[in-house]
Amino acid sequence: MSEVYSKKEFEIKLREMEYMYHLYHPFQQKMNSGNFTKKQMQGWVANRFYYQCTIPTKDLAIMSNNPPIEHRRLWIQRVNTHIKPNGALDAWIELGVAVGLSKEDLLSFKYVLPGVRFAIDAYLNYTKESTWEESVASSLSEMFALKLHKLRLDTWPLLYPWIDENALLYFKKRLADTPKDNIHALDIVLNHFNTYELQQKAFKIVKFKLDVLWTMLDYMYLAYELNKEPYFNIENPNVKYSIK
Repeated sequence: MSEVYSKKEFEIKLREMEYMYHLYHPFQQKMNSGNFTKKQMQGWVANRFYYQCTIPTKDLAIMSNNPPIEHRRLWIQRVNTHIKPNGALDAWIELGVAVGLSKEDLLSFKYVLPGVRFAIDAYLNYTKESTWEESVASSLSEMFALKLHKLRLDTWPLLYPWIDENALLYFKKRLADTPKDNIHALDIVLNHFNTYELQQKAFKIVKFKLDVLWTMLDYMYLAYELNKEPYFNIENPNVKYSIK
């Protein structure tokens, strides 16, 4: 029988998966280096907004799978963080407007690439169909997010001075909210996934979520770096995903 990791060892192994985080995707690294065009920034914001809008739905799906009441009381705070007035979703809309998109275009999801939508919907469906503990494990990609939020706050005012600094409020909010969210989710995973088989399953779940985030950028890279948006080679397509 294979050896079970202690909680400390298990946490270390989970954190070691950070090397697969989308921080290291070529499209993300181009953003981090300050080489995004305005169109690329708009494309990223528009597609990522679909993900942001899915997060509270995902969290409600987790709650619908009947976690104990003490966990529901904590998890509902994630939903409120996003949907409350001047919350995370409103902050993301401000970012969209700051990069030159209209609020109406953001809310319509008209620029969301089919591959991005497919990846995000797959994640949402996973949380609906899995146990609440498994769905919580899929959220552990947040363990790696603080580095990226801090990087954007530190570098965007210099790299992208055309973006109003006041529109970076979402990233500031996540600096405060992400650590407490991580503590709760990680505690659940470390306690529930307590056999060799369950721990191996947790690694697969986290990798699935990391695959979702990486795949989203794959499709954005294809559309906004290689200029091969869906149906780019078809004359007069019925649907256009280009950002003007």
